Amino acid sequence: MINIANIKEIAQIAKVSVTTVSRVLNNHPYVSVDKRIAVEKAIKETNYQRNMNAVHLSKGETNLIGVVIPYANHPYFGLLLEGIANEAVKNNYKLILFQTNYEGQRELEALKMLKHKQVDALIFCSRNSPFTLLDEYTEYGPIILCEDTRGKNISSTFIDHYKSFSEALNYLHTIGHKKIGYCLARRKGSNSRSREKAYRDFLKKINEPFESNYRFYDCLNFEDGQEIIRSLNAMSNPPTALIVTSDQVAAGILVCCKENNIAVPEDLAILGFDNQPISKVMKLTTFEMPLTDMGSNLLRQAINPRAVNHEELFVKLIKRETV
Repeated sequence: MINIANIKEIAQIAKVSVTTVSRVLNNHPYVSVDKRIAVEKAIKETNYQRNMNAVHLSKGETNLIGVVIPYANHPYFGLLLEGIANEAVKNNYKLILFQTNYEGQRELEALKMLKHKQVDALIFCSRNSPFTLLDEYTEYGPIILCEDTRGKNISSTFIDHYKSFSEALNYLHTIGHKKIGYCLARRKGSNSRSREKAYRDFLKKINEPFESNYRFYDCLNFEDGQEIIRSLNAMSNPPTALIVTSDQVAAGILVCCKENNIAVPEDLAILGFDNQPISKVMKLTTFEMPLTDMGSNLLRQAINPRAVNHEELFVKLIKRETV
């Protein structure tokens, strides 16, 4: 808590025992008024400052929550962080941010900080590390994931991406689309796997063949729209609709469509995800994901650990002008 020499110095000046000084510092009730006043006066005279790291260590808590994200500059993670940060302020917690770029070693560094009691809990907004590794560290503190972990020993707040992607596909199908492509960020992420399964199941249901060139990966930024449109222009039988799992990318595709005289939605329907601010400006039809609410709930799960629990949130279709 503080250097023992400082405790002794304060005790000598206040003419009390070291135990009494310790009780005053920890706001212990069993200290007489005159002794408390004497100790507080001595503390001021010595300009004493507490070592809060040691205080937290002795209590077994830091009031710090680690937040693991791959990128800090992506709007999706920005909205998640907004929810996490606002809830942290309400509950008097501070955040430590780990930007990983999906590098396993950086995620491991965050896990080791949990093990060494340098943070009280970890929130993974997205991850590269396998569940088996994360599970090894759950004994050291709460680990909360932003993905569907039902059936696993880790708590989460999540959107069912199989269900939401199926909803998007069915919506496009009901208005006449059969040749539907999609744009994803990471190919190997758990959310992407759920979406791909939904896509293949949908094609079987409507008796449509699988077209591998209707799939686009590593779609993260506005600029990625240019490459997608270039690929579509090179196809003899392009899709009539695209589901894009980021409004940033969807906006980039829309701009490139205008530059290439592709009519939206007549020639190509564009359905986004997230309902980021840019989607309103660009009049994108999109599925709203409650990202700030997800962030708030992730923080609440981190600071109120109980039995493993999984809390599902839901998407909402926002109809505008691109479908």
